[in-house]
Amino acid sequence: MERRNEKLFSRKRSFTFGAYGGIDKFITGTESSCAESVGHSILDILDSPSSEAKPLTSATSSQKVTELFAIIEKLQYHHSFTASDPSLGPLVLSVCLEEEENRLRVILRMKECSLHGTFSVSLFQHFPTAVELAKMLCSSVSVSCFEPVSYLKAPELIMAFDEHRVSQNFKFGVLYQREGQLTEEDILGNNEESEEFLEFLSILGQTIKLQGFTGFRGGLDVSHGQTGDEAVFTSFHGREIMFHVATKLPFTEGDTQQLQRKRHIGNDIVALVYQEGHTPFISDVIRSHFLHCFIAVRRIKRESEGEGGDGGSFQVSITGREDVPPFGPPLPSPPIFTEGSVLREFLLTKLINAEISCYKAEKFSRLELRTRSSLLEALRSELSSRSQCMLRESTQSSIPLAEGGKGVPEGGGGFIENFKRAIRVRSHSFDTLGVPKKAGGVAGQRPKDGESDQTNRPDNGTEVKGQTSPQDDL
Repeated sequence: MERRNEKLFSRKRSFTFGAYGGIDKFITGTESSCAESVGHSILDILDSPSSEAKPLTSATSSQKVTELFAIIEKLQYHHSFTASDPSLGPLVLSVCLEEEENRLRVILRMKECSLHGTFSVSLFQHFPTAVELAKMLCSSVSVSCFEPVSYLKAPELIMAFDEHRVSQNFKFGVLYQREGQLTEEDILGNNEESEEFLEFLSILGQTIKLQGFTGFRGGLDVSHGQTGDEAVFTSFHGREIMFHVATKLPFTEGDTQQLQRKRHIGNDIVALVYQEGHTPFISDVIRSHFLHCFIAVRRIKRESEGEGGDGGSFQVSITGREDVPPFGPPLPSPPIFTEGSVLREFLLTKLINAEISCYKAEKFSRLELRTRSSLLEALRSELSSRSQCMLRESTQSSIPLAEGGKGVPEGGGGFIENFKRAIRVRSHSFDTLGVPKKAGGVAGQRPKDGESDQTNRPDNGTEVKGQTSPQDDL
């Protein structure tokens, strides 16, 4: 049992940089391969084409989210094909002829990634076959033919798959650490909010009432008040962001672990930590399978401000697990921000980029590959079977129209929510504060709008003292 617990709480070493004197490994730029990852803009969320993509494709190596939706829109009227490659697995190919530009736009969906390319029609003496187009994007394709898709609702199913990893919405945790607080219990047990902390929250976004809120709720309850009365929300470059502020989540007397708070923050990928005083923040203090990066912010008074200064400068430091790839924007040197608007722009951009990079860490990339492969195989199988039904004379074996799209998740939730649901093997009782239910099975119905169904129970991503992890087998 002792070894099991050691395994449960073991993790890769993290690295802190910024305020504590470390080097920001995410922005040093010592390797040329990181050059595209350290810009000030928000990182690409879409899959990046592999190195096998041919140089005649005019598309860039990766597409930003806004560009992806434009591509999906252009592919509304397209022809699709499916195949099962002996080595690559399920393949779904979409081809669209853009007559005005005299070019072909092609997307090849594989279990590892989706490849996109555009090809000038003038390059070909005759229109290429589906196999030829697929090999232009990936030379490893070995199938001899593709099966055409004739199902009338195929575009909806394919778009749902394309969007399963693309989300315009994000949720981040916000922890409040006061002087002398070194444990998870101390930090999650804070109920009072100082004027300094409230001012910081106002930089992040607007405090909203959860009751009846119609924007992105980030897993919070907007109907029954089970996750508190207020939250902090903002819109940023077309993205909606909900902050899980620990002090605004429900507090339970007698619960040292504060599971009602931790089941949200422990389920986030990235969290902000606002520090008052000089007590350092150690990332391992917060036990979670999902949290991979923390951004700590502390208000300071610089020597140049003198006695008359308002102490409005903010010092930023960042710590992340070592398998999280580099991401921008870089911390300034020194990592000090004197204007709230500049701090806001930096923090929100860094938070989004941090989450996107965390998805490439070992745990998430492994889970993503498993989930994506399963979803792609389900898509290929459904497109194939429904296309065959469309071509048959008899309708006895046809699949009811009302069942269309059932096998593919709704877009907008991101792959992280998909595999959270896929790996959930048991539920926890909300009322009993984390005591496992004896009845097995998956609890709850699938949430709407791709959001996490966190309203009624602690999430399995949270490590709870005295309990074994439902993810030990991953």
